[in-house]
Amino acid sequence: MPHELIAAVDLGSNSFRLIVGRVEGSQIYAQDNLKESVRLAAGLSADRQLDVASQARGLAALRKFGERLRGFQPEQVRAVATNTLRVAKNAGSFLEQAEVALGFPIEVISGREEARLIYLGVAHSLPDPGHKQLVFDIGGGSTEFIIGRGFEPIVLESLYMGCVSYSLRYFPNGRVDKHSLREAELAALKEIETIARTYREVGWDLTVASSGSAKALLEILELNGFSGGGITREGLALLRAEILKAGNVARLSFDGLRADRIPVLLGGFAIMNAVVEGFGIERIDFSDGALRLGVLYDLSGRHAHHDQRDATAEVFMRRYQVDVPQALRVTQSAQRLLEQMLPATIDPDNIDRRFLGWACRLHEIGLSVAHASYHKHSAYILANADMPGYSRMDQARLATLALAHRGKLDRVRGLEPSERDWLLILCLRLAVILHRTRDDDLIMGLSIERGKKGFIVSAADGALRDRPLTSALLDDEGQQWAAVGVLIKFRVERQKQQMAGDT
Repeated sequence: MPHELIAAVDLGSNSFRLIVGRVEGSQIYAQDNLKESVRLAAGLSADRQLDVASQARGLAALRKFGERLRGFQPEQVRAVATNTLRVAKNAGSFLEQAEVALGFPIEVISGREEARLIYLGVAHSLPDPGHKQLVFDIGGGSTEFIIGRGFEPIVLESLYMGCVSYSLRYFPNGRVDKHSLREAELAALKEIETIARTYREVGWDLTVASSGSAKALLEILELNGFSGGGITREGLALLRAEILKAGNVARLSFDGLRADRIPVLLGGFAIMNAVVEGFGIERIDFSDGALRLGVLYDLSGRHAHHDQRDATAEVFMRRYQVDVPQALRVTQSAQRLLEQMLPATIDPDNIDRRFLGWACRLHEIGLSVAHASYHKHSAYILANADMPGYSRMDQARLATLALAHRGKLDRVRGLEPSERDWLLILCLRLAVILHRTRDDDLIMGLSIERGKKGFIVSAADGALRDRPLTSALLDDEGQQWAAVGVLIKFRVERQKQQMAGDT
């Protein structure tokens, strides 16, 4: 499998999609596309449980994708899940099966991360992305709005309205009349009003829509003579009259109306009308670029060492006024300790090494809130802030590392004993202890190895001389780990002076 091939899997609320791309320089050329109409959001009950049928459709689609991706390495594939799997209460159990079916990890991304990736995909498909553009994407369960210039978003938001959810809520069995259509449009307008003022203040030069609902409406408008080009306010008004005349989506017979779009057409149409009304738009262009293309370009950037997660970590360090020299000291020591236990992490692209590095850089951001219990503040920020490039699972992992970097380990007892994060936590905690005085003297002062029942931490002869605080902290560290069932033996090399515990 040539390594210039990469793949993106989009587990959307309406459709699951796979795109395989070939990387040539800074460009990606689509080599293969697969689409399965799963309608995952249609299987979401009132109490936010995914039903068996929708899960079965999703798993069947992912098995097909998994066959196409055989031979791909993990670093060549990124799979993301969107709104329905953000809100479904039983998403965890479905995702376990989904990852087995696909053969690769699946990330549930936040609404704003979805918006960022959509914009990245659209911007790479535009002939001149240098304009200031409003991009929006009507998905199955959410709609994303982004204003950006070039390849950088300026403002982005995700609203909880989609073609599947609105079709089910306002147009049961495909029935439509003036009252139900206006009710759906007003509901969407209410959502749009929460962001419209900010977006108008930022302003934009042109409007671009992406994904299935926009494409379906564009084809209907153009092929049936409602629009001479693009999605227009006038064309939507003509289409509206025809839809109301039909009274039911099943009686529509427009050129270009595909069977798989019929169940969700009315919801998407109502939201599109609300966008035009709420933002005062006369004409909308369409882009084939969408979430899956944005995921490909983001993945390509990671291969080229332009990872958005690194940029986000740097932004957070500045925003929360992190002590940069200290963060780098802790990073260097923690990663050196990790290398001793996991030699594979010497590779700078090793994902565990990278997560440890991000955690080291960000573990003190909570100090910007308060010194007392700052690790809890750090964890809260990392778990809940908008962090471009990081999935929800990424943020949860960073939050766990930050929460556990000091104090009692009881708060992370939920981690499985086999989980790699225990090693990352140990390395981070030891590095924080070594640099409690915020100096570099102890960077090379400690080594670590696994024992039969725990860990052996060795200090170079003289490294702890005249350092009673560090010695006391290491002694307490042994007690903290013993409390969660992990034994640590501390010793001084050559003198073999035991400091705490037995393996």
